[in-house]
Amino acid sequence: MSVPILEGRDLRVVYGRQEVLDVPQVEVREGEVLAIIGPNGAGKSTLLRVLGLLESMTAGTVFYRGQPVLRSGRRGLMIRRRFASVFQEPLLCDTTVRANVALGLRLRGRPAAEVEAGVRLWLERLGIAHLADRKASTLSGGEAQRTSLARAFAIGPEVLLLDEPFAALDPPTRAEFLGLLQDLLRQAGCTTIFVTHDREEALRLGDRIAVVIDGRVRQVGRPAEVFGRPATEDVARFVGVETILDGQVVDDRDGLLGVAVNGTKIEALGKATLGERVLVCLRPEDIVIRLQGDRGARESARNRLDGVVQDATRLEAQYRVQISCGPQMVALVTKQSFEEMRLAPGVPVTVTFKASAVHLIRR
Repeated sequence: MSVPILEGRDLRVVYGRQEVLDVPQVEVREGEVLAIIGPNGAGKSTLLRVLGLLESMTAGTVFYRGQPVLRSGRRGLMIRRRFASVFQEPLLCDTTVRANVALGLRLRGRPAAEVEAGVRLWLERLGIAHLADRKASTLSGGEAQRTSLARAFAIGPEVLLLDEPFAALDPPTRAEFLGLLQDLLRQAGCTTIFVTHDREEALRLGDRIAVVIDGRVRQVGRPAEVFGRPATEDVARFVGVETILDGQVVDDRDGLLGVAVNGTKIEALGKATLGERVLVCLRPEDIVIRLQGDRGARESARNRLDGVVQDATRLEAQYRVQISCGPQMVALVTKQSFEEMRLAPGVPVTVTFKASAVHLIRR
């Protein structure tokens, strides 16, 4: 396996008496987008700044292409010049858009023709060529962030650091930026560390995802692995697993496990020993709700539990439905299905889900 472009070992950051980061090892592979996710205050931005040589550590070492590097000193400065950063609040100079985009290239002593060509290219790719002569102070939030991105991409960075770049944008603008950034990263091909607390952003952009909670990296992996097979209960809750149940393995038929949960037996695919305590995890989109007695559709799901609706909350085009069926479960239902079934508290329903949809966390 090739040497990662960036690696942190035994990273610790302490502010006063508060430890905000404790990461034994984390790596960023060349050409990938590593999305760092976690709740507010988890240490995500601190980890990005440490790996990007923007913040000092209490202890630990950052490696660039296999060689240790200090934040201070000439080599650290040379390496930092290969990085570009975009933060939540655009940091623009009080001059024109064109001059802001050119700034990084000029600071690196690039020839005038190269500066002009680079500025023109990225103004066009970010859709702000018509704003080239506007003062930065007159820009909207979305226009200012486009200018920041153009300045970052223009220098051709080896590593791009993105710290919650969409957090201050309104939802429509943020959705537009997500698609734009996805295309730009594909075109540029630069290694990217992307910090966000938004799961959708991480899923859209991340080649791998690192979950940071309480200053520690709890899990790193491909999006399907992290979201579908979370390693711990706190990771499961953060990535959107809403049904987490205490259970005990009572049966094993060649990997098809029977798990006793609150007087109900749930079948799941997995590995565990008889008698072992486990957490049964189900994502809300993997649970299907039908009215009790509705046999109109053939079901391949091995798990079928009768219950009643407890509560329902509207979420744009879907409803979040809480069901009591022995254990408490949460499902997502489309607006159309919700209205057709006339779901409401007290309505008898049947929930079904496949054994393959169940993820077990061994305790």
